[in-house]
Amino acid sequence: MSGGPDRRVRERSRLEVLWRRYRNPPRPVVRAVASSLVVALVLGLAYLVYDVAVTRGADLPGGDLRTLAVALDVALVVAVGTIVTYLIVPQPTGSGGRRTRTAWSAALGFFAAIPIAYLVLVVVAQVLKPLIV
Repeated sequence: MSGGPDRRVRERSRLEVLWRRYRNPPRPVVRAVASSLVVALVLGLAYLVYDVAVTRGADLPGGDLRTLAVALDVALVVAVGTIVTYLIVPQPTGSGGRRTRTAWSAALGFFAAIPIAYLVLVVVAQVLKPLIV
């Protein structure tokens, strides 16, 4: 090399690399998490309304179906999160301009939806419900 000082690229520490990844997540991951989070929040709030009504002794048809409501909530969040992510998160194009959707898009939505459904229900049951009741 001629004409300049030796420029070496500084190697980043593991912590710097992780922090950079955390600050700049890939758009498909953000979309998958956001779609699942929106569905989980809507269904979580619906569950909260039902849970508070049952706790206060409302005479609802079918009695106390909170376990079924939680199972239905999680199943719907996972199903809708998977489908929505499949529809809005195309695979990277690479050198071609054709955008494709594969089972990987759906898998991303599925694996993003599971912890989100659980965490939203935990926040609803352990944080919001005690504030209301």
